[in-house]
Amino acid sequence: MLKSDLIAILVEKRQMTQKQAEDAVETIFQTMTAALCKGENIEIRGLGAFHVKNYEGYQGRNPKTGEVIPVKPKRGILFRTGKELRDRVNGVPENSTPAPTSESGVA
Repeated sequence: MLKSDLIAILVEKRQMTQKQAEDAVETIFQTMTAALCKGENIEIRGLGAFHVKNYEGYQGRNPKTGEVIPVKPKRGILFRTGKELRDRVNGVPENSTPAPTSESGVA
């Protein structure tokens, strides 16, 4: 799915104009980007969470020459899916509950 697909869905389902839908999607993405740049985490219930992870600097090697190269500290973005999304993707029925297990191990 592309950003343009999200915009098209807003236009169709919410009777928004194309410009309104573009502005809405762009505002959401800009706000999320700004929060992540500030080091904030984003949690969207039912979908998942974006986390900013700080990586320490280290001494790397050029694989061709074996030369030691310092690698600067950096930040990366991790996304962890929420349980609800993970279950839907895996086809787990929404109201299913796991079968009770015997704690004594005797059936």
